[in-house]
Amino acid sequence: MREGIAAVIDSQPDMEVAGEAGDGAEAVRLYRALRPDVALIDLQMPGMNGIEAIEAIRTEFPDAQLAILTTYRGDARLLHAVKAGARAYLLKSALRKELCEAIRALAAGRRYFAPEIAADIAGIVGQDSLSAREVQVLQLLARGYSNRDVGLALNLSEDTIKGYLRTITAKLGANNRTHAVTIGIERGFIDV
Repeated sequence: MREGIAAVIDSQPDMEVAGEAGDGAEAVRLYRALRPDVALIDLQMPGMNGIEAIEAIRTEFPDAQLAILTTYRGDARLLHAVKAGARAYLLKSALRKELCEAIRALAAGRRYFAPEIAADIAGIVGQDSLSAREVQVLQLLARGYSNRDVGLALNLSEDTIKGYLRTITAKLGANNRTHAVTIGIERGFIDV
């Protein structure tokens, strides 16, 4: 995938690949050493993930022009990336033209979100998000914990966990706990 992206970038007369990283920590080191105009960062990388890499780069370089490049459209991932400092969110399925447009927009100091991503953002605004505790509960449910076991793990009563489960299913528009876990994974609230 990196070779294909590098070939697209190198084929443009106004762009060149400054470097490539295999993981998040290396991306941070290379950014620090090379200071590229724009950095494309994969969301899923070994060790330090893309969001963590963006946060680390933005801490040192607040004006960095960073884009997430991913296969995931999940809204929680999208919000985390934007909150971390990503100025663009591109799908790996993006067309060559779109990738180049995004790089040029970032190099000019503008944000870039593909139309389908912009639609996702618009759909997210006004939706209820899950609290940190609700995400914890959902993560344990995804691991197969019963309400009782979730309560024991979080030092809460089983009735409190049932209340959280009602709130989670309502916020996600889920029919049951299994459906809530499925939606939680699809939307990027939890990983399995």
